Amino acid sequence: MIPSIPRDKVPSVHKKVICTVGPASLKPRVIRRLQTLGVSLFRINLSHTPLEEVRPAVAFLQKHTTVPVCLDSEGAQIRTGTFAAAPINLRKNSLIEVHPYPICGDAQKFNFTPPAVLELLQLGDLITIDFHAVVAEVMEIEGGRAVLRVIKGGRVGNNKACNVHREIELPAITVKDRKAIEIGREMGVDHFALSFANRPEDVQEMRELIGPAATLISKIESRHGILNLVEIARLSDAILIDRGDLSRQVELEQIPGQQKDIIGRAKAIGRPVYVATNLLESMVHSTVPTLAEINDIYNTLADGVDGLVLAAETAVGKFPVKCVEMVIKVIVEFERTR
Repeated sequence: MIPSIPRDKVPSVHKKVICTVGPASLKPRVIRRLQTLGVSLFRINLSHTPLEEVRPAVAFLQKHTTVPVCLDSEGAQIRTGTFAAAPINLRKNSLIEVHPYPICGDAQKFNFTPPAVLELLQLGDLITIDFHAVVAEVMEIEGGRAVLRVIKGGRVGNNKACNVHREIELPAITVKDRKAIEIGREMGVDHFALSFANRPEDVQEMRELIGPAATLISKIESRHGILNLVEIARLSDAILIDRGDLSRQVELEQIPGQQKDIIGRAKAIGRPVYVATNLLESMVHSTVPTLAEINDIYNTLADGVDGLVLAAETAVGKFPVKCVEMVIKVIVEFERTR
């Protein structure tokens, strides 16, 4: 059993720790403890937060902590809808109808968001679903719906990310994002993150919505984001590398090298850089991390990163406080030995 950090001996560190909030952490006791540990920012992920829950979530955080709140946009991404009983199992060679409106999905039919993506699909398009769990091919497009044939079967959950194996252009900011940003600004939120920042124009559009005084974090999670990194960084207050979504467009073995390159280029023009995804994935269900995870965090700090972002670990994991304690411990050890 790894000992907890005593409440009266929380170490001071120079790196930021950003926590995604969700069912596991939106509890007064947990939020207060995370603040005590030195969390710098509480992130509300709009990809997993219904619009009607944005205002209550912000109000809850503002009531129980003085740590700033960050609204993180859905951005230019495709996701599955909601299933009657998730996860579903999609079998190889089975056919799926994809509808342009929200339905209660199953293994034979479901919907994508945003709905307009169906208008951009072409016959023969290959689509990966849920971190490459499933690969499907577009076989038919008719009457506003598409029919997919499953090439590689697997399990798929609610609201899982999808990727078309062809460049298609989606709006940088969704209708839901705009409404959530409006709510956030009305409530005094002054930190915002732009998901899938592909080009400078995306950042400029976000800046117009959030205002000149707000802090804007642009997330690099696509090839276009890498190609346009310097221009994106110049228009942003900070850069966040989302390694999970980036791995849908960049081969896994290239991610460590890309991480180092992005950090170096962004910091060369004076922008802080944060890294997210799979830092302590095993601790979603376990009180103890793997050695590989600890090594990853230490080496990410050695790359020069300014902060670390916990996602599922603190949003839906069983041990949100232990996860933050572990990150703090690694930061302390890194700063002691460097």
